[in-house]
Amino acid sequence: MGEFVGFVIAWQMVLENMIGAAAVARATGGYIDSLVGGAIRNSTINTIGIINVPLLGDYPDFIAFAVCILACVAVGVGVKHSARLNNVFTLINLLVILFVIVFGFTLADGKNWTDSGFMPFGFEGALRGAAVCFFAFIGFDSIATAGEESINPQKSIPIATLGSMSIVTVSYVGVAAALTLMVPYQGINAEAALPDAFEQRGLVWAKYIIAIGALSGMTTSLVGSIFALSRCCYAMAADGLMFEWFSHLNTRTQVPLNATIVFGLLSALFALIMDLHILVEFLSVGTLLAFTIVSASTIILHYQPKMDFMTDEKNYGSITPSEGGTPTATSVGDATPTFPEQQAAMAGTLRSSFRWLKFLKDYKPGIVVVFGVVFMAIFTGAFCSTLIHGMSYLREGSWWMILLCVSFGFGLVVSFGLIVIHRKTYTNLSFQVPFVPFTPALSIFCNVVLMTNLTSHTWLRFLIWMIIGLIVYFGYGIQHSKENKGTAYNSMVVFGTDDQDALTLDGSIHRPQVDGIDNPAHSSAVHTISSGGPPTATSPIQPRPAAAGPPK
Repeated sequence: MGEFVGFVIAWQMVLENMIGAAAVARATGGYIDSLVGGAIRNSTINTIGIINVPLLGDYPDFIAFAVCILACVAVGVGVKHSARLNNVFTLINLLVILFVIVFGFTLADGKNWTDSGFMPFGFEGALRGAAVCFFAFIGFDSIATAGEESINPQKSIPIATLGSMSIVTVSYVGVAAALTLMVPYQGINAEAALPDAFEQRGLVWAKYIIAIGALSGMTTSLVGSIFALSRCCYAMAADGLMFEWFSHLNTRTQVPLNATIVFGLLSALFALIMDLHILVEFLSVGTLLAFTIVSASTIILHYQPKMDFMTDEKNYGSITPSEGGTPTATSVGDATPTFPEQQAAMAGTLRSSFRWLKFLKDYKPGIVVVFGVVFMAIFTGAFCSTLIHGMSYLREGSWWMILLCVSFGFGLVVSFGLIVIHRKTYTNLSFQVPFVPFTPALSIFCNVVLMTNLTSHTWLRFLIWMIIGLIVYFGYGIQHSKENKGTAYNSMVVFGTDDQDALTLDGSIHRPQVDGIDNPAHSSAVHTISSGGPPTATSPIQPRPAAAGPPK
């Protein structure tokens, strides 16, 4: 998808993890304060006074600041130690969630879901609440940021993502249902909903059990956000897109300590002074946009041809579609592309049944799909915005509003149709998105629906964050990028595990090194391989003497 798109997604991940950590820390401070009857808040206001500044909280939350600093310390001591702490707190949290669901349904009152108690603000209110609370699902991408520290990431990361997402979704739905069945929505305490609900039903002792579970859950979320934040900044710095200083690892703990300290302090500062509601809305828009870009990238990548099968670099002949639309190959050597390779090479071209669309045949393979995805996202945003903000005109039967909705809806359908009429590439992966392009297109639609429900102030703050990111990228990243310098790591085609030999594009066998990416010797070796030339006497990577050969 290109370096710029990757930077935008990574920049949103930095935002969501940094603001996510601040939001959880702020919520933890408010939760602790509610358990002591608001004594902390009252004491702080009496000492400092109320802060009457827009976007900031009523008072500085020093508890939230301290909690965020402690989470940075836990992450800074190393992955193994923080992982053990995280596992313990997660287990406690899951047990308490199970307790809340079981005891909550035993105390359920069905009248709370009747008499306008179920969806009291209608479908529009439900969408608005979902858009604001979408930040609850930000932790899953942190699993991918730990890919370099997993043994088999191609298998373990998808399993961990799907498993944790399923457990968390069921837990959220169960707890929300139990809470609203125990107490009417008007009587829910926003600062400490669950303990107060059990206290209202006469189970005062349960208040303290739930408090332990809630604090454990917020602690795991906070540690996870700081962990993902530091790893994301480290990966960007290692690729040259951020300052190299953030890619330095601590020699003892092998943790990107500089990134952990700097961005952890920024999160703690946000938690100290900003209001929780502002943090949550700011967090949701970046997360939704990042998920939308990932879904769009999934569609585009499934319609990109494998160009290496269409050239003679591997002694293949030309691959051309026949009159019936089936690709055929002309061999010029011993190597003939297999049928899956031919199919992969024809990805992004028109299907045989749509070759009568002559005006689309002159475009390069995959280009029309890119335009289709872009316009699909644009028409989706326009269609959803028209429905949400022009609903009153639609109810009145305004012809111009109806015409707008029909026009945007038609554009959405046509854009999606441009994608479907092209061939996909077929890859044999253990885990892949099913029903492409329908599944990622549905994801784009849902994400855009939620984004259009956010306030204009939230979009303004997000625009400021994006401007800062563009300044970082064009002012520093584009000049120091490893990809632009020709030291891209994907120039080495590796077969086997990390401790085996690698087959480079020039056909030579090279032995992997244990040096880090910051080691000059490693950079010299990668440059030698990327340049297409054989290893020199000064390169630390040397071919094996005898038995090594291309893998069969």
